[in-house]
Amino acid sequence: MKRLNGKISIVTGSSSGIGKAIALKFATEGCRVVLAARRQQLCDQVVAQIREQGGEAIAIPTDISDELQVGRLIAETRGQFGRLDILVNNAGIGGGGRIFETSTQAFDRVMNTNLRGTFFCCRAGFRQMIQNGGGTIINISSVCGVDAWAGTGIYSASKYGIMGLTKALADEGRQYNIKACAICPGGVASSRVDAPPEAIQRSQSISPFDIAEAAVYLASLGPNAIVHQIVVDRLWADW
Repeated sequence: MKRLNGKISIVTGSSSGIGKAIALKFATEGCRVVLAARRQQLCDQVVAQIREQGGEAIAIPTDISDELQVGRLIAETRGQFGRLDILVNNAGIGGGGRIFETSTQAFDRVMNTNLRGTFFCCRAGFRQMIQNGGGTIINISSVCGVDAWAGTGIYSASKYGIMGLTKALADEGRQYNIKACAICPGGVASSRVDAPPEAIQRSQSISPFDIAEAAVYLASLGPNAIVHQIVVDRLWADW
């Protein structure tokens, strides 16, 4: 039996990488998927790929750092499908460098997408799930959201912030049957989502479909169970 049969999901940042893998995997599990990302053409390609495999998907181009676009995303999803069961907040950007060398502009750029954008999506999705009578929010954080080291300053700060949002949402969501949880990946072969499995294995990086499998697991847990966070690191990573 398909684990997400009949569910409605939004996956942000789903035009490529981890988000694309999650969208593809959700569709194979019977979920109707709304792809939300800035690049319309790439979203349309993923929609076509899902439909070719017998799944159901639509694309709603969205820049999650824009509050109005996030509101439209939720409203159009509700208009198309009537509800929202699963929200995966995957969209994000990188940003490194040592803190004393980091510009204010770089800080704002990372925070506006990774933290502010995730906040917009969590807030709007939570409000819709209250109307549904429940749902699951899955935030894609990072190993940099549970640890930090030189050169990860603003990126780690944004991902730590996501962990804080997730924990607060999990507490706030109990009375509404809304779950909030996080996946913290490290070293994912994001650019190889369309590569053969053996090519991903040779890269010694985590397959994006391993992260997708974790997302399906979280989204398909029974009503009385919640896993607050899953850390998925490379086998060869230093602990």
